[in-house]
Amino acid sequence: MRSTAILAIAAATALGLSACGSTSADPAATSAPSAVASATSTTPADAGSTAGASAGASAPGAYLTQAEYQAQRSAREGTKVVYFFHADWCPSCRATDAAVSADGLPDGLTLVKVDYDTEIDLRKEYGITQQHTFVQVDPEGHELAKWTGSISGADIEAQTV
Repeated sequence: MRSTAILAIAAATALGLSACGSTSADPAATSAPSAVASATSTTPADAGSTAGASAGASAPGAYLTQAEYQAQRSAREGTKVVYFFHADWCPSCRATDAAVSADGLPDGLTLVKVDYDTEIDLRKEYGITQQHTFVQVDPEGHELAKWTGSISGADIEAQTV
């Protein structure tokens, strides 16, 4: 009886892992581990598949640190880029971080985690006065939209223009 339960758990785990699509052509996604780097993921094909890249298939959604975004900037062209002004001490920021890390982001959406406490110049540039603020930017970094309060990737995408 016990071996049957173990086999059932092993089979369910193997099935779940095979459905995750954990392979990645993005070398940065397999670089040194970090909480944000491990959050880079995609959502199911039917979630947000029409958003994002203007030509051809959308790029997978990604949740990146500022350094990762700068290193991958050309690979993220054609996606909707949103800066997430995050503070580790902020409960709503932690909720968004957990939701995005667990559920991923819709295809065509790049979420860039910006440290609210240390990125003072960037806060001034975009007029950010509170943490848990999102700013969608164009390829040149000009503000397209600004809002607060989103939790999930779908919530974030719904606010983009």
